[in-house]
Amino acid sequence: MNFHVRALLIDINGTVFDHGDAIDGAPKAINRLRDGGYALRFLTNTESKTVEATLESLRACGLHVEREELFTPVVAAQTLLARSPGARVLPLMSEELRKVFPPSGRTVGAPAATPTHVIVGDCQAVLDYPLLNRAFRAVRAGAELIALQRGALYRTPQGEEFLDTGAIVAALEYGTGRSARLLGKPSSEYFGLAATSTGFSPQETAVIGDDATTDGTGGRSIGAMTVQVRTGKYADQVAAGVAGGASHTVASVAEVPDLLRRLEHATP
Repeated sequence: MNFHVRALLIDINGTVFDHGDAIDGAPKAINRLRDGGYALRFLTNTESKTVEATLESLRACGLHVEREELFTPVVAAQTLLARSPGARVLPLMSEELRKVFPPSGRTVGAPAATPTHVIVGDCQAVLDYPLLNRAFRAVRAGAELIALQRGALYRTPQGEEFLDTGAIVAALEYGTGRSARLLGKPSSEYFGLAATSTGFSPQETAVIGDDATTDGTGGRSIGAMTVQVRTGKYADQVAAGVAGGASHTVASVAEVPDLLRRLEHATP
C-alpha cells in the first residue's frame, strides 16, 4: 500500500519522553516534522492528568507541544460528548478531571438528572461503594459505559501496585452485563478520532510508537502506516515475542523525519 503521509499520531511515553526526560533527538525531530508541514498529534493513554498538566510535563523536558496537538482519552471523551447534545456525565475520575465534563448533578428544587454516560478514568482518590453503585445503577438504567483505558494494574516507580481503571470497568461490566466503549489505546475509535482531528484521513496518517500491542495495533485498525521505534517498551516486547508487525522500524523518533523524507521521494 502506498501512503502519502500528511499527519502523524506520535506516542508520548517511550517514544518522545521516558522517565522524566526527552528521548535523545526528540525535540529536534518534532521541530523538523512541524517545519515539514505535518499535522501532529501526541497520544498517551494517561487519563490521570489534565491536558494542562501533561503539557507542563512535556515542556519541562524541552518538548514543545501545543494544546491542540495533545490527544488523550480525556480529549477523546470530550470530542465524543461534543457530538451528543444534552449529554450528562457521571464521571468516575479525580475531582480535577471531572470538572471538564458536563455534570448530571441536581439543580435547586429538582431531582438529580439521569446520567446519559458513565465515564471511568483514574478514580482511586474518590471511589467508594456509593459512587460505584450509583454508576452501576446508571448503566443498568441505560447510560453508556465509557472506559478511558483498560489497564488492570499499574506500578509506581517504587514498585507499589494499585488497581487500575480497567479493573473498575470490569466490575461494572460484570455487574451490569454491558460492555464498555473504550476511548483509549488500542481502540480504533480512539485512533480514528485522533486522525480525524488533524483534518486528514487515516490513509494519510502514520502512527509512531514503541508499543506494538497498542500503537501498532491501533494504527493498523484504522488503516494507517505504522512506525515502531526501538525505545521504551521495544526491548521487553522483543523478549516477549510481541514486537513487530509495523510498516517500518527505526532506532528512535529522531530517525522519523529522514524516514518520511525517503518514503516521500520513493512514492510515485
